[in-house]
Amino acid sequence: MKAAEPVITCQCIRVPVLNGHTAAVFVKFRKKPTKEELIDRMVNFSGLPQKLALPSAPKQFIQYLEEDNRPQVTLDVDFENGMGISVGRLREDTVYDYKFVGLSHNTLRGAAGGAVLCAELLTAQGYIKAK
Repeated sequence: MKAAEPVITCQCIRVPVLNGHTAAVFVKFRKKPTKEELIDRMVNFSGLPQKLALPSAPKQFIQYLEEDNRPQVTLDVDFENGMGISVGRLREDTVYDYKFVGLSHNTLRGAAGGAVLCAELLTAQGYIKAK
């Protein structure tokens, strides 16, 4: 079932730069959190892959970078061996509540690593069994 809230829109900018996907993200909440609360929720988020300590799961899923020019592909794409997400440039928006830039590794977090992590999760949940 699709979540009705928070309202999020984003644009992924894919240019031939190494292995990163950069996303410009805009988000609106029913009850707007403070910037500090939003950063806290992002960096302390822990999903089922972290709780199960799956081999490919990043220990910290999201890092927040304070610098005005981050995240950058060359500096941040390999966070948590390429399986983590880097977020920065969080600021208030005039239409949505906030906007920020997100960065992920397009093969390690995306296609290849994402598929491996999904298989690890399915195995841990008993959907995939050894024959």
